[in-house]
Amino acid sequence: MLKHGDTLDRIFQALADPARRSIVERLTRRPLSVTELAQPLPMSMPAVFQHLQVLEGAGLVRSEKVGRVRTCRIEPDALRVAEGWLGARRTTWEQRLDRLGDVLTQPDSMTAERKHDD
Repeated sequence: MLKHGDTLDRIFQALADPARRSIVERLTRRPLSVTELAQPLPMSMPAVFQHLQVLEGAGLVRSEKVGRVRTCRIEPDALRVAEGWLGARRTTWEQRLDRLGDVLTQPDSMTAERKHDD
């Protein structure tokens, strides 16, 4: 059973959309108001709010309203959960590829035996 299964599902589902990945990318640089986030996106303000709700539901973004301005910031802990899961998969595959590389660079014992028998 996955340690963070439900969390990972929400994170990856949220990041599956290019507009939400764009929002996350921009928020990794600095906190932004919803208006600033919406400016380059080719969608209505209600659509931007929907995307932000998905990101907040996944724990990737946190927003705070001060007066009339809602500011969003990235939640690094959620990104760390995804990064940890991806890192573990990467490590596993790197080890497998290293073993495959070792096998492929070793002299083929079957070929050596055939040459010896000839």
